[in-house]
Order: sequence, then structure tokens, then C-alpha cells
Amino acid sequence: MERTFMGYQRADGSVGTRNYLVILPSVFCANSTVQKIAAQIPGAVPMTHCVGCSQVGLDLELTARTLKAMGCHPNAGAVIVVGLGCERFDPEELYQAVKATGKPVAKFVIQEEGGPTKTVEKAVAAGKKFAAILAQQQRVPCPLSALMVGTKCGGTDATSGLASNPAVGNMVDRLVDAGGSAILSELNELLGTEKFLAKRAVNAQVAQKIYDAVYEIEDVLRGGLDFSLPENRNHLISRGNFAGGVSSVVEKALGGVHKGGTRPIQDVLPYAIPPQKGQHGLFLMDYESQDGEVVTGEIGCGSQLIAFTTGRGHATGHPLVPVLKVTGNYKTYAAMTECFDFDASPIISQGASIEDEGERLLDLVIQVASGEQTAAEKLGGTELFCVARRHGYHKKDPAELRKHEKEVGNC
Repeated sequence: MERTFMGYQRADGSVGTRNYLVILPSVFCANSTVQKIAAQIPGAVPMTHCVGCSQVGLDLELTARTLKAMGCHPNAGAVIVVGLGCERFDPEELYQAVKATGKPVAKFVIQEEGGPTKTVEKAVAAGKKFAAILAQQQRVPCPLSALMVGTKCGGTDATSGLASNPAVGNMVDRLVDAGGSAILSELNELLGTEKFLAKRAVNAQVAQKIYDAVYEIEDVLRGGLDFSLPENRNHLISRGNFAGGVSSVVEKALGGVHKGGTRPIQDVLPYAIPPQKGQHGLFLMDYESQDGEVVTGEIGCGSQLIAFTTGRGHATGHPLVPVLKVTGNYKTYAAMTECFDFDASPIISQGASIEDEGERLLDLVIQVASGEQTAAEKLGGTELFCVARRHGYHKKDPAELRKHEKEVGNC
């Protein structure tokens, strides 16, 4: 019997696990106006951020594609775009992208409306009409092939690689086998595992894309080091990782890679760019490991739910997508129970099988996708909405990456 979840069917064929009225600024200058609008519409979600102007090149492109991806995401049932009017990222571009999905959308530009007060008044009126439309929409049974889960770890400790990450990986295998999709990312914390990942690629082209993506992350990291600063400013893993028993990025990588399970890797996705239409399975997203930036990028790729592992404890959430927290550390779970949804520590302490925990976790994923609130949602966490930045960096030509590959030796 085919397993299903209860989701919101969208006009463009996508499926939402939530049904939010999103108030989305095209630039940080509109943040306070967006907050005032959302405060007057029950259930509205303000997605404030710190970007949208004084950016160039890849940095501006990442902002544009991410904000458009948030507005087009299936968890956004309706959207109100709010711009200032002179920003680098044109609110009209954001509006047109959302409009193409077929969902209700309106645009208000503060400089054109005559100031924040008039903008708030008009946007609230439109928003209340949208909210009434959303209130009439019902969840319907949807196949697991319509579900994508992003994976992330933060506050890693020794139990992450032994319990929580393998449990998430087994859940990912089960989801993929059922026709669904998942994303693995955090490439700077997968350094040293590229040869294992490349062996799982569906073809030689995807295998090369995996090598290229990892080598480019190395290039990004090299460019960010400054040896004139204290040594701890150049560490690749956090002090919490050290305290939790993870002594190097290689150890973290060997544990973190388990979140991706064992199934073939279909493609390497650019930041906040969904797979090709009709493509399903396991994907790698090309980006480093900052928690909010990775989670937001995976959501931009289409993830309607995030499975987030942590051994040290993590209280954050995302305003658009439920973030399901998993730990393999029974002490952390006992100390911060309100922050967690799933305790995988029986794998270590009671001899529970990874397979049984993976099946139990998939059941929970389906429940959350069907509307059950996560701990982060109950706590009101929204901190993980964070748009990726690349100041002064340009994507490397493949020839440049091949040169680096020869220098370090082909793994």
C-alpha cells in the first residue's frame, strides 16, 4: 500500500506541508513595514532579512534566487511582496516569479504608496483577503514522491555520527525508496568523503560535479582564512564540536555523511535551485555549513521539511518550513527535551537498530508533513532564515577546479 501524507496541493503541481500567508520584503529597508503588516493579520509570517541592496555579482544573485524561492515555495500559500523602491533587487522581479506559480500574490512599494503607513494599510487589506482564501483550503492525501526532506547537523558531538545521523540516513533511504527526495549539503564538513560520494553518483558527469563542488568549497575556505588573526578564528569546526568529542573536520565528515543514507546521488544542485521537474531521489546541494544558510538553501531547492541532527542541543527553527530536531545523546535530550522531536540515543544505550529508528523517524516525518507541529514551531523559532552571502567571490571555471584537483591528487 502506497504511503501518503496530508499536504496542500498547489496550482503548479507542488505540495505544501504548511499553508502560510508570507509577507516578504525585497530588501531589508522594508523590514519594519513587513512586521507591522504581519502583526495585523493573524497567522501571517513576516520573513525579514538583511539583504537586497548594495550587493553585486554572485552575492546579489544568491539573494535574488533565494527570495524568489521563498515566495515560490509550496509552504507559502499566498504572498505579499513589500519593496522600498530603490533597492538593487527589484521587487517586480520577485513579484513576477511568485505570480508564475499561480498562487495569490500582491506587491506594494513603499516609495510608490506614499510611505510606510499607507503601505501597511493597503497591504493589510489585501492580506486579510488572502488569509480568508487560505482558511478555506484543506489538506489532501499526497504521495511521498511529492515530499523532499533537507538534512542538516548543528552542534555535532560523537553521538551524531554514531546514532542520529545514521538514523536520519536510514529514513532518507526509506523516503527515496518510496519515491521521495532528500538533500545532503554542508560540503566543507564533507571534506575527505568526496570519493565515497562520487562512487554513489548516477553517472560520471554527476561524479565530476561532486568533486568540483567539494574542491570549490575548499577554494572558498582558503580565501576566507587570515593567519594574522588568532588561531581559533581559522578553525573549521566549532568549540562545541571539540567539547563533544569531534576533534577534526575529517571526523565530523565521516559522521555527517551518514545523513545522506546510501542511495544513488542524482545531481549536485546549486544553492536554492530545485531539481529538474520530475527528478526525484537523493541530491547534494553545493554550499558550506552555516546552519541558517544551508537550511534556507535546501528549502529554496524545494525541501518542505528539515531533519536537523544535534548532539549539543539546538533551539532554532525556520519561519517557512518545519525543522525536526534529532539527537543521539540521551544527556542532551534529557537536558533540553523541549527542543527535540526525536531521541535516537537508544541506538547507543539500548542496542536499538538503525533500521528500526529510521522507520520510526520516517513515521514522524510523515506526521510532521501532515501538520503535526515540531518543537521548534512550538517554541516560535525563526532564526534559520538566513540568505547565503558570497562577498567578492566568483564561481570558478571548471578548468580552474581541474588544476586544483591535479594539485591535491584525484581521490
